[in-house]
Order: sequence, then C-alpha cells, then structure tokens
Amino acid sequence: MRPDTAMPTDPPTTRPRTNVFEELESQVRSYCRSWPATFTTAAGSTLQAENGRSYLDFFAGAGALNYGHNHPVLLEALLDYLRSGGIVHSLDMHTAAKRDFLTTFRDRILVPRDLDYKLMFPGPTGTNSVESALKLARKVTGRQHILSFTNAFHGMTLGALSVTGNSMKRNGAGLPLTNSSKIPYDDYFSGATEDFLWLERVLSDSGSGVDKPAAIIVETVQGEGGLSAARPEWLRALSELCRTHEILLILDDVQAGCGRTGEFFSFEESGIVPDIVCLSKSISGFGLSMALTLIRPQLDQWEPGEHNGTFRGQNTSFVTGTAALNEFWSDDTFAEGVRERAAELHDGLAQIASGYAGAVVKGRGFLSGIKFQDASAASKIAAASYERGLLVETSGPEDEVLKTMPALTISSDELRSGVDIIAAAAAEVLGAPVMQEAAPDADMRGGAYNRGTDSRGEEGK
Repeated sequence: MRPDTAMPTDPPTTRPRTNVFEELESQVRSYCRSWPATFTTAAGSTLQAENGRSYLDFFAGAGALNYGHNHPVLLEALLDYLRSGGIVHSLDMHTAAKRDFLTTFRDRILVPRDLDYKLMFPGPTGTNSVESALKLARKVTGRQHILSFTNAFHGMTLGALSVTGNSMKRNGAGLPLTNSSKIPYDDYFSGATEDFLWLERVLSDSGSGVDKPAAIIVETVQGEGGLSAARPEWLRALSELCRTHEILLILDDVQAGCGRTGEFFSFEESGIVPDIVCLSKSISGFGLSMALTLIRPQLDQWEPGEHNGTFRGQNTSFVTGTAALNEFWSDDTFAEGVRERAAELHDGLAQIASGYAGAVVKGRGFLSGIKFQDASAASKIAAASYERGLLVETSGPEDEVLKTMPALTISSDELRSGVDIIAAAAAEVLGAPVMQEAAPDADMRGGAYNRGTDSRGEEGK
C-alpha cells in the first residue's frame, strides 16, 4: 500500500511562521532563544523584524559586522563584482579579486605598521585560522604542547577547543582534549602573584619536568571569557618570555581585531609583534566568511596542500574585504573616530556602573561591558534590553558580564540611545541606581613589568 501523501488538513498559512525553526533546526541554536524575532532587513546599526519592529544592534554579528549591516560602499562593490560575472569560488587558484585583496592588505595594513607577514587563507572561519596556527607551530618547532590562558576562547573545532577554557564548550568535544595546558591570564590572581613567575622558573629549570611548549596562544581581550583585557606591559612581558625561550607567540585577533579596540590589530598598543596572528569575523567587512592566518616568513614551512579547504578562496569576501580596507584604513581618520566613540561608550557604561555597588567596566574599545556584583544580572539586563529594542549579549563563564559590541560605524546618537536602553534595563532589573563614586575600571590596573624590550627589540611603550 502506498503511504498517505495527502496534504495536512490545516493549510500551512494558518501555522505560526516560526514553527519551521522548532521543527527542523537543531537544539544547538542559541542566539534566537534570546532574540526570538524573525529579522528581515538591516542597515547600519539597525535591524528590522518582519513584525515591523526595529532593533538597535549592539552585537554586530558577534564582531563580524564591524562596519555595520549592508554598508553601501561595500554593497556596491559586491553587486558590481557579481554583475560582472566575476569568479565566486576558486579554492586557492589565482584570481584578480584575490590579487587586489593581497595588494591592498599589504599596502593599507602591513607596510604602514612595518609588519612582515605571509598571508594564509586557512578556511572560512576563525577556528580554521586557529587550527592552522596550532598545526604550524607544532610542525615548525617539533613540539606538541600548547599553552593557553584561563577563560580563553579560541573556537569550536577540536584543536581550538583544546586551548579554550570554557568547560561547557570543552564538554561538547566528546573526548579528552590533550596536548594543552592553561596558565593564568593577566590579573587572574588579582595582582597578588606575578603571573609569569612560575612559568619562567620551570622553563629555566632543566629539572622541572615541564616540557617546553611549541607555542602560547593569547587574546588581548577575552571576548567570550568575560572581557578581561591584558595590559600592554603584561603582553610585552609575555612576548619577551616567548622570545627568551624560543616559544612561538600566537595572537588570536579574531574578535578583537579589524579595528574593534581602536587600532586595526588589537596588539598594536602594546608594541609587540606576534609570530602568528589569527584574523576572521570582520576581515571581509560585510559579514561574509573569510579568515586569515598571518605568519612570520621564516615560519611558512607548509608543504603544498598540507592545510587546505574547499572554501578558502571566496572571491566575494576578497572584494568586500578590499573595499573595506580602502574605505576605512587608507589613513588614521577612521581609527581616530572609533577611539572617540569608544570613549563615549566607556563613559556611558561607567555612568551606569557607578550606580550599582560592585559593578565595574571591563574590556577595551568597542569590546566593552559591565560586570555586576550579582552574576545573574547581566543576562536579565540583556533580556530587558531586548524588550526595549536593543540587541546586546553577555560574556564570561557564568554570563556575568553585559557585553557591548556595536558596529564601529555607529553614530554618537545611536550609541547614546543604546546606553540609555541599558540604563533603563538595569534600573528595571536592579532597581534605581544609587549615586556614588564613579565605578572603577576593572582593566585599568596599576603595576608594571620591568622586562626591558618587546619582541622587536624596542623599548616597551
């Protein structure tokens, strides 16, 4: 007997339009649980839902939309390229679009910063970049072990998870994550213990029983780990330690890079030059998939095809990435504007934090937020903000930090509107603010490391 193929009794139009997400999509989805609207269009820092409501965006695609949604300059470049019949998919073959991107990245980013890197296209996402960096470090040094930091997040594939600190994400691996150890991030001991004291001792002691690692991987700002921001002197100390012991330094700039902290690379402020740099998220400028791994030339020891991937040559990403570099990074004007508006954001967050005992501002630039004394407050405030028309997420192992990540192109008026929504949401969740002394900035700490020079042999700035 043939199966019954009759149409359902109820016409599809009578069923809720969101049912298909519940019926077909995996339980693994997460953002849509906090923001259940069905979004249709977007421009700049505003998203439109199909019910007609607008939302101000303090999320920016988890950092993949540094220049906002559908930036007109990038959009026109993309549409012109598609209409021209340009190559879309090309693996690692030569294309005009890739040549333009490589040339522009060299001229706009590397040369002005006196950086000498080879560029590798490791695959479409940040975790691909991290995987390639870990593999290359082990290949070049002949060592297996990697050191990473408490509360770090580097991606969801197995190698990246092995250097990630978050236990919930690590548990998803389904097997032991080995060949990696965690060491304390800046201020993990609240300044009571010098962070590198133990590591320096065991690396210098041939009887310590601790094997020298291939590399140390670090974020300058722990975007998913609670917005802890490493001090420039701490990063210089780390770089000097790696150089002294011939350990490669990998800088994960996937979320904090491409201008989010006020410079193109988040490590520029410290003056260090990492051996390997991981970039993704906003490197395409338009939310299209793209990742880069920057490698010191002497470390580029891959055999042809030793690390590859079908989607490492997306020419649409090259086109929008080139347009973004030309539009925003031809000089320092854009970065100066980012720093000015980031200071406005910081001031607004500090004013909110000052009204609640124990609240502190964390992070750097447009990767900043508030840690409240009550660890559950951030999630509640984020939910209340959504109800008021603002998309803002949380960060940290217990989601204890309210994390703001607006587009770098956001206007001062939009920034103020978002901060006002957060202030109203905080008052709803925690009660009216109590005027007191300005809240301290959790990442403006005293103390300095006196370790001489940075990794370029220059005096630490």
